[in-house]
Amino acid sequence: MQIERAEQYVLGQLENRLDRTLFYHGIHHTLDVVNASAEIAASEGVTDEESLLLLRTAAFYHDSGFMTVYQGHEEAGCLLAREVLPGFGYTEHQTETICGMIMATKIPQSPQNALEMILCDADLDYLGRDDFQGIAATLFEELKARDMVEDIPAWDAVQVRFLEAHSYWTASEQKRRDAVKQRHLQHLKNTARAL
Repeated sequence: MQIERAEQYVLGQLENRLDRTLFYHGIHHTLDVVNASAEIAASEGVTDEESLLLLRTAAFYHDSGFMTVYQGHEEAGCLLAREVLPGFGYTEHQTETICGMIMATKIPQSPQNALEMILCDADLDYLGRDDFQGIAATLFEELKARDMVEDIPAWDAVQVRFLEAHSYWTASEQKRRDAVKQRHLQHLKNTARAL
C-alpha cells in the first residue's frame, strides 16, 4: 500500500473540490478524524500495522463523498475509494474493509467490528470535547447554508436529540468523552428551558 500517495491524492482533491460552505465537513474535520482515530486505536490497544493503515486511510477518505453529493456522501466516498485505492496498491479486500468503515459512519452509525467502531467514535469525537460549541457552530452554519435548519433554537433542539441518542462505541472513548458530552447536553437543555 502506498498510503502516503493515497493520502496526498485525497487531500489534494478535497482542497480543490470541496464546496466552500462545508464549514464543518472541510479538510480540518478530516484531519481531526485522522488524529482522533489514531488516538482511539492506541487506547483500544490496536497494534496490527495493516489494521492501523487501513483505519488511517478510511479516516482520510470517510468524507470524500462530499466532493460530489451532500446526502449519501458515504456511498460516494466508497465509490471513490474503490476507484482510486487499487492504483495505490490496495487489494480488493483492503478496499472493502475501508468501505465498511466509511459506511459505518453513516448516521445512525452501524459499526460491525472494532475498526468501524473506532472510526465512528473518531468521527464524533468532538461531542465530548471542550471545543464542542465552536465545532457545533460550524455545523449549524453548514446546515443553514443548505436550508436544513432554521435558527439557533431549532438547532439546539436537534443537538439535544442527537446527543441523547448518541453513544460512543469503544470503552476508551466512553471513558474519555462521556462526562464532557453529558455536560454539553445539560447545557443545551438548560439553554432551551431559559428561552
